[in-house]
Amino acid sequence: MWILAIIFFQCILNVLSEDLHSSLYFVNASLQEVVFASTTGTLVPCPAAAVPPATLRWYLATGEESYNVPGIRHVHPNGTLQIFHFPPSSFSKVIHDNTYYCTAENPSGKIRSQDVHIKAVLREPYTVRVADQTAMRGSVAVFKCIIPSSVENYITVVSWERDTLPIISGARFLITSTGALYILDVQKEDELFNYRCMTRHRYTSETRQSNSARLFVPDPTNSAPAILDGFEKREVMASHRVELPCKASGHPAPKYRWLKNNRPLESDSRFHQSVTGLLIERAQPSDTGSYVCEVWNSYGNTEVIGRLTVKEPLKVVVSPRKVKGSVGSQVSLTCSITGSDEYELSWYRNGDKISAGANVRMNGINKENLVMDGMAKSDGGVYQCFARKAKMSAQDFVQVVLEDGTPKILSAFSEKVVGPNEFVSLTCHVKGTPQPAVTWMLDDDVVMKDSRRRIGHSITAEGNVVSYLNISHSQVRDSGVYRCTCNNSAGTVSYQARINVRGPADIRPMKNLTAIAGRDMYIHCHVIGYPYYSIKWYKNSNLLPFNDRQRAFENNGTLKLLNVQKELDEGEYSCHVLVQPQLFKNQSVHVTVKVPPFIQPFEFPRYSIGHRVFVPCVVRSGDLPISITWEKDGKPINDSLGVTIDNIDFTSSLRISNLQRMHNGTYTCIAQNDAAVVKYQSQLIVRVPPRFKVQPQDQDGIYGKSVILNCSADGEPRPAIEWKYSKGAGVPQFQPIALNSGFRVQLLGNGSLLIKHVLEEDAGYYLCKVSNDVGADVSKSMYLNVKIPAMITSYPNNSLATKGEKIEMSCKTHGEKPIMVRWEKEVEKEKQSHMINPDMWRHTVMVKNVGDEVVSTLQVRFFICALSCLASSIPKCYTDAPLKHLQNGVIRGYQVCHREHSINGSHQFVCISMEATGETESLSLNNLKKFTEYEVVVQASNSAGPGPASSEVRATTMEDVPSRAPEKVVATAASPESISLYWQTPSREALNGVLQGFRIIYWANLLDGELGEIRNVTTQKAQLELEGLEKYTNYSIQVLAFTRAGDGVRSDQIYIRTKEDVPGPPGGVKAAAASSSVVYVSWLPPLKLNGVIRKYTVFCSSSYPTVVSEFEVAPDEFLYRVHNLSRNRKYSIWVMAVTAAGRGNSSDVITVEPLAKAPAKILTFSGTVTTPWMRDVILPCRAVGDPPPAIKWLKESGSPAPAVIDGRRSIHGNGSFVIKTVKAEDSGYYTCVASNNWGTDEIILNLQVQVPPDQPRLTVTKTTTTSITVSWIPGDNGGSSIRGYILQYSEDNSEKWGSISISPSERSYRLENLNCGTWYKFTLTAQNAVGPGRISEIIEAKTHGKEPQFSKEQELFNSINGTCVKLNLIGWNDGGCPITSFTLEYRQLDSPVWTKVKCTSLTKSLNLQDLQEATWYELQMKVYNTAGLAEKRVKFATLNYDGSTIPPLVKTAVKDPVKKTSNEGMKMMVTISCILVGMVLLFVLLMVLRRRRREQRLKRLRDAKSLAEMLMSKNTRPSDTMNKQQQTLRMHIDIPRAQLLIEERDTMETVDDRSTVLLTDNDFGETAKQKSATVTHSVHYQSLSQATGPLVDVSDVRPGTNPTSRRTAKAGPAARNRYASQWTLNRPHPPVSVHTLSTDWRLGTPRVAGSVDKESDSYSVSPSQDTDRARSSMVSTESASSTYEELARAYEHAKMEEQLRHAKFTITECFISDTSSEQMTAGTNDYTDSLTSSTPSESGICRFTASPPKPQDVCRVINMAVPKAHRPGELVHLPPYLRMDFLLNRGVSGASREVAMGQACLEPQKTRSLKRPALLEPTPMEVPTSRDVQQWQPGTALTLPQREAGTDLAQAAKISTSQESLLDSRGHVKQSNNPYTKSYTLV
Repeated sequence: MWILAIIFFQCILNVLSEDLHSSLYFVNASLQEVVFASTTGTLVPCPAAAVPPATLRWYLATGEESYNVPGIRHVHPNGTLQIFHFPPSSFSKVIHDNTYYCTAENPSGKIRSQDVHIKAVLREPYTVRVADQTAMRGSVAVFKCIIPSSVENYITVVSWERDTLPIISGARFLITSTGALYILDVQKEDELFNYRCMTRHRYTSETRQSNSARLFVPDPTNSAPAILDGFEKREVMASHRVELPCKASGHPAPKYRWLKNNRPLESDSRFHQSVTGLLIERAQPSDTGSYVCEVWNSYGNTEVIGRLTVKEPLKVVVSPRKVKGSVGSQVSLTCSITGSDEYELSWYRNGDKISAGANVRMNGINKENLVMDGMAKSDGGVYQCFARKAKMSAQDFVQVVLEDGTPKILSAFSEKVVGPNEFVSLTCHVKGTPQPAVTWMLDDDVVMKDSRRRIGHSITAEGNVVSYLNISHSQVRDSGVYRCTCNNSAGTVSYQARINVRGPADIRPMKNLTAIAGRDMYIHCHVIGYPYYSIKWYKNSNLLPFNDRQRAFENNGTLKLLNVQKELDEGEYSCHVLVQPQLFKNQSVHVTVKVPPFIQPFEFPRYSIGHRVFVPCVVRSGDLPISITWEKDGKPINDSLGVTIDNIDFTSSLRISNLQRMHNGTYTCIAQNDAAVVKYQSQLIVRVPPRFKVQPQDQDGIYGKSVILNCSADGEPRPAIEWKYSKGAGVPQFQPIALNSGFRVQLLGNGSLLIKHVLEEDAGYYLCKVSNDVGADVSKSMYLNVKIPAMITSYPNNSLATKGEKIEMSCKTHGEKPIMVRWEKEVEKEKQSHMINPDMWRHTVMVKNVGDEVVSTLQVRFFICALSCLASSIPKCYTDAPLKHLQNGVIRGYQVCHREHSINGSHQFVCISMEATGETESLSLNNLKKFTEYEVVVQASNSAGPGPASSEVRATTMEDVPSRAPEKVVATAASPESISLYWQTPSREALNGVLQGFRIIYWANLLDGELGEIRNVTTQKAQLELEGLEKYTNYSIQVLAFTRAGDGVRSDQIYIRTKEDVPGPPGGVKAAAASSSVVYVSWLPPLKLNGVIRKYTVFCSSSYPTVVSEFEVAPDEFLYRVHNLSRNRKYSIWVMAVTAAGRGNSSDVITVEPLAKAPAKILTFSGTVTTPWMRDVILPCRAVGDPPPAIKWLKESGSPAPAVIDGRRSIHGNGSFVIKTVKAEDSGYYTCVASNNWGTDEIILNLQVQVPPDQPRLTVTKTTTTSITVSWIPGDNGGSSIRGYILQYSEDNSEKWGSISISPSERSYRLENLNCGTWYKFTLTAQNAVGPGRISEIIEAKTHGKEPQFSKEQELFNSINGTCVKLNLIGWNDGGCPITSFTLEYRQLDSPVWTKVKCTSLTKSLNLQDLQEATWYELQMKVYNTAGLAEKRVKFATLNYDGSTIPPLVKTAVKDPVKKTSNEGMKMMVTISCILVGMVLLFVLLMVLRRRRREQRLKRLRDAKSLAEMLMSKNTRPSDTMNKQQQTLRMHIDIPRAQLLIEERDTMETVDDRSTVLLTDNDFGETAKQKSATVTHSVHYQSLSQATGPLVDVSDVRPGTNPTSRRTAKAGPAARNRYASQWTLNRPHPPVSVHTLSTDWRLGTPRVAGSVDKESDSYSVSPSQDTDRARSSMVSTESASSTYEELARAYEHAKMEEQLRHAKFTITECFISDTSSEQMTAGTNDYTDSLTSSTPSESGICRFTASPPKPQDVCRVINMAVPKAHRPGELVHLPPYLRMDFLLNRGVSGASREVAMGQACLEPQKTRSLKRPALLEPTPMEVPTSRDVQQWQPGTALTLPQREAGTDLAQAAKISTSQESLLDSRGHVKQSNNPYTKSYTLV
């Protein structure tokens, strides 16, 4: 079953493949004329297309191909013809007003499009006017817009105005299709108005307003008819509608009658007589004729005569539709034309016009029949019939397919043996078109007819030929090889077989033969008779073959000589046939060998114009005589070229005395003798110095738009164009511009420079340099001035105005000065905008400059406002009370009812009741539909009931943008350059207005991750074809609907890729010799990939002999080694890329010659290398040569200098330059220079480091009660396209932030559903390929509205009696935000209990009932909305039972002792007593604590001072220290209340690197309270290459993406104390990696050398005074005081440094103030932590020294048990980077040195007895081992342990290994008398 299905499917494919394999078609056959404005230009797509893709070309009607004119006319690769915009002075009729046609050509043929007339309309001034008219009352008035004839064809009347109001067609006013205004039933008041028309230019979109005309309306008087509107001629296309105007004035009203061709108009449903004249629907060609409109009344008559022409489009049909023939057959085509009887007909074949000839006949009246006889194979293709009439043309085509008619032998005779006198019949059954002729041969001789031999043929039903040869009475001489040869015009085929006739064998006589040297030759020995036993060949008695060039075929007697040689093969050959045993027959043949000429190869050297040329053509071998001739480009050399040819014997020379460009070409030397004709050709290239065709000129560029800097040149060879750039307007300092198609700046094919998206920094000088190694280079500079277009940065908000109010609206703009701001007012009924005249008294416009911006303010005065609508949906209705005499009582309230307007009034009214408050009432109607018309009525009511309703008032809510995106967006790739889009229109409810159209936003997602130019197009249909796209490119597409209010919601992004196509040529090709037989070829991928590259094909061709070799290379390789080449022979190299669509275009052909001494050549190409920062980058430089070249790298910084080689930069063995952890300062131009003994080569690579984008400039542009619109201007993109934006927002008092992802094409965003009257904060972050950039500044905005308020003009109490109070709540207004809740409570003044009134909403009034008489009450009201809370408290008193008031309240607060109970008094006494006791106890506790802390502090001071004085007395200093080379290592440590400057003088290496460690108080603190004082803890100890200079403050460079954290971080310094710790450690490298501890104390993974650091989430670097001046003095950033115990602590910290871990320390001197001395007289022995309990009141200075251990003590020191550093548990709470084990693990060299010492020392460890508790083992988490450190993973959290007594002791031994401690086990200072070589100072 499957096999049958496959066979069936294959049959279908075979049938369809003939039509689908290759076809041509038209995509827009109706395109006849293109008219465009000169100010806009036009794009005309080629109407023709093909499958597979065809070559598209444009031609003028004269047949001349349309060439590109830079800046004027250009033909794009996709076949689109572009005519650029141009000034009127540049108009050219050949280009801008001419007839063009387009052709499409592919293997199936070539078609030509119909003629397309392209015409440019110049912008010229014109005016339109309207004449005054007179019309009698009750008659008809006709106004016409009078347009100048020069522009009449391009102008359309779009509207009419009466005064300033637009006229809409209706009952009395009618605007005809021709633009005339009819006023029916003219009234007297019509003359009170001015009438004017508005026109629009169809192509330039210019609008004109006519003058104002008046209508004079006299009273009716009897008069004859007078024509007001008529016509002379009308032309209309068939099936269209046409209006023939005929209108007259007169009294009485005239009557009308229509005639056609002087006959009454026949009745037809398509003809209608209207007010304006005769209306014809669906016009037909038969309607053409002369029309007469007769007009009469009782006082006269008149008529209108005009001619109507109904045109029918030409239509051409060629038949038959399918033509399949064969070579030599006849083809007949017929062309049928409809639509006109007069036309011109032409026939074309493959785009070329066909003329009648010997085999071509054209019959018929208009040559509509084409007959072609004897079709040749080249006659196949596309045949077109064109019909032309005036500017109309039409065509149709068919494809003529000629099958291969080459003869094919279907069946034939076979070899056989027959007896004498037998009958023999031989047949050949052959197929071919045309029918082939068959000839018969026997042993190479033609068989002749005779009495025994008959030859004939017959034709089968299929048209095949059956030829036969009959032999009667066969004889021995009939034996041999018979051959039937079939021949026709398509080709020849033959078949042969041997027929053996029994009889004595013999050999036919043989003729002497001639052979050509160097070719193969066959010698046949024809044997007759049968049987025979063998056939052998001899030469000079030698049996053949006797060498490998000879082949003897014994079965048929043929001898083959390969590559015949004259000396060896010439002579006599003998054929011996063994006919019987021991009996031979033989025949001889003589072979003469002739030698053909051999031309010695020659080549033209490199010549330039004006040189003299001499080239010899020498025939090195060949038989004489030899004739030699020359040809140029395949034709004999013309004498006019000035070429002299001299022939002498076997040589010929070509001489040119004055070389010119016309001598360019291929010259062929032709040598001929009797043997052969031989040709050899060589190309002469005349080298021409470069010269400009188009020179660059100064020009302007528009910001954000594309600009082309024109520069083109010619020369031979084609010159290379290089652009250079100098930024700014100063003295130019030009630098090369690295070009690549994937970036913003590209080099076009003609040499011009394209800048896709002009930025401000693009302004400057540009230099175009042209060179081709012939003569001197030429160059020309120009200046690009970047102009910023006017942009609105802040739009005015919607405003609500009341009667008599003046409002202001402001608009901010930015751009190139001067900026003209125009205000327009949108008129709802006209659906268009009108410009506001600022000179009118109602409007005032003020303009002022604010910085770079221009602020325009519009003031509008309002005097009438009956019903107004806001943009959302809130009409406000005003109503006046009925007149006094109609009120019939007191108006108590109103009922306002509204409903949606409908034709039949089907909607129900919704009513709202309100109480009357005054003469004029107002009410806002909420929750209405957007852009909906409502009917509103009002009823007043009094105590008797409601009155009659008012008349209906209609109001429409304003338009809004669509709230939904178009649905079901579907995209389909139609071709490699087009995408078809379809979608569904949003529902009417979601449009919120009148749909104006759809906007399609799309951009390309490029392969390098960049985004292409964001484009948008608009359409009014729900489908669109995007054309002119990049081939095989992924596009992102969004669709939105828009109304007059603006753009709606965008649809979700959809992704679609255009179809694949053949690739473009490789971006560049290089070839270089590596040795005498090896050549390396390198290339760049195509600039236009157009698909997935499947492979590359490398072609290598040698000039003589011509042999082309192909090599396939994988798609990811760009280098190929071609080997086994011949030395000193030139080879041509070129490369092609291959996609699934096929092979692409070939690269340039380059010539290379393998050399033994190959000069250095670089295979890598110059260009741009782009990389994100903080990654490793490799700059390739692959070079070859013999000997291998040396590589050197230079970097341009003003002038080229050798690139720095350090730990981050290195050169690999393959010549590549590697930069690790690349930074922004690494950007620049790098030059790779390769050189060896024979040459030098270089390339330039531009390294562009992409960084995160800069912060956008965020502004608020519009606010409403529920929405805020923000806009932004993007900052610098960091070298990578913006991928999107993150908008974060939060309410002002909330720590919760929301985030929204925004498309990169957006420049504004509206946040909906916000709270009314609320402040919001906004930040914006841009993202590119590197990551998120800096957060913008926080901006704040407030939605409209405020908290509720109670009007001062309203009284709260309407009435008060003894038990009831009526409250007037109408005084509460919502402040613009709907009231969300309302609470009302009241109580008696002497009661603590509040009574809450149940109320669901705030009504106009409220009654409080069941109150007590004659009682004072307190009333509390709270009204809430989203903007806030309003509270109102009042006091009131109810009346007595008789209605009298009660006394007012007494202000003195005297309590009645009777009402106070004894329990209340007791409670008050107990409360006061408890408070007093607590205060006393707290005071006593504080005094005890203060005294205790004072005693502890003084005790520590006394102990530390006494020990310091004792140590100073033992200080000694060795003399040899002064002789050491002085090198300084400086360490600056800031810890709480102590600063330490360490100067190390030793013979260590000079310190060039610096590491930085940043700490805060939390690193030394104990409690969670201290930890919360700051937010960020960052530790950086990466080795930096910076040697001097202060550290830079980058604390706000990357504040992260969480504004909450940033806000808290900014508040951090205010909460910190002034002793926040900062360490700046300067130490020698080895460099170590970076680890960052942030708020969760996460520790990154240590990296090995060469790895890349990840960017830290937070930065906290503070300035440190690290200049040379600071090195010679104290390094201090804060003023700090010290205690002696802190000296010991700092001393211990310093000793823990890795470089000082074996040092001996001694205190040398201490000085303290008198204040400190006085405080040392008292104290206790209890130890407390001074870091947390003492105050920095003791200031002083101490010095101590350190000396390294002696060499013999190294082992002892390493194995020494060291006492505890501080009191038990103290060191455990130091940060990990201060612990000894951590310091040892992160120093590679230090660790290895320690291991080495441990191996050398074999003494047993000496244990020292210590009086302290036993040590516990630390946990792995707290003290990671070296192996654990290597296994850390990113994000691993290291939690600082809490201070616990047990674990504190456990850490001491591990951490204090190999250390001498300054403090003893109790935390007191120990004594030491070691000499010093290093000095330390504590301040």
